[in-house]
Amino acid sequence: MNVQQVIDAIITDSCGTFRLEKTGDVLVSGSPYTEVTGIVTTFMATIDVIHQAIACGANMIITHEPTFYTGIDETDWLQEDPVYIVKRKLLEHHRIAVWRYHDYMHMAKTDRIYDGLLKEIGWEDKLLEKHPPHTYQIDEVTLKELAAFFKYKLGMNVLQIVGNPEMKCSRVGILVGGGSLGLGREQMPMELMRDKNLDVIVCGEIVEWTLCAYVNDARMLGLNKAMIVVGHERSEEWGMKFMAEWLKPLAGGLPVTFVDAKEPFLYL
Repeated sequence: MNVQQVIDAIITDSCGTFRLEKTGDVLVSGSPYTEVTGIVTTFMATIDVIHQAIACGANMIITHEPTFYTGIDETDWLQEDPVYIVKRKLLEHHRIAVWRYHDYMHMAKTDRIYDGLLKEIGWEDKLLEKHPPHTYQIDEVTLKELAAFFKYKLGMNVLQIVGNPEMKCSRVGILVGGGSLGLGREQMPMELMRDKNLDVIVCGEIVEWTLCAYVNDARMLGLNKAMIVVGHERSEEWGMKFMAEWLKPLAGGLPVTFVDAKEPFLYL
């Protein structure tokens, strides 16, 4: 299979014959006619991920997020940038195709990023509503215990919370990636917490004047509200891990490998 055939198979499997007129799901590097030797799936095509793809003999990387630092991988502003130049040369030297799989992934029959996270945390039988944003009914635990659960399941050493660590919680919402920014409606996360009577929202990205401020005020008023912030990458990486499984039957026997992009942060 060549690169374009892999792309077409993925989009068709995701959304049938539907195609977006405008999308960020573009071939960022390489030729659509290159014969694929192996595929890597990952949250982001970082330098480390590229090196791991080279090491395992893959010449196609499927990344959920951009490669060149803006939402639609604009590169006009990067032509003299030393970071871009070295990264581009690394991809070109090893003839690696990089394709972004974002819009179609979230628009699939079920949102495949949520699917991967749900599988990773094992909450398939706890869903209250099966369409994102997901809401769950879990056995009652403290916020501190719930935070420890996510640290363990998502392989984290540190995460952020807002709320009383000893508060009891059983109704949980999850907003992966940029979902907790509201997706165009800043009030959406707060409405979700109110309308679904949620104790906790687990978030990817945050803005400190929206949901964070709302939950913090609720805490100061003695209300049973909290949030757990795991970050964009830790909330979405699992969709790309899950992708390595469902992609294999579509890839004509090509090796498919998941590479964890890992959190970008060090904590001092």
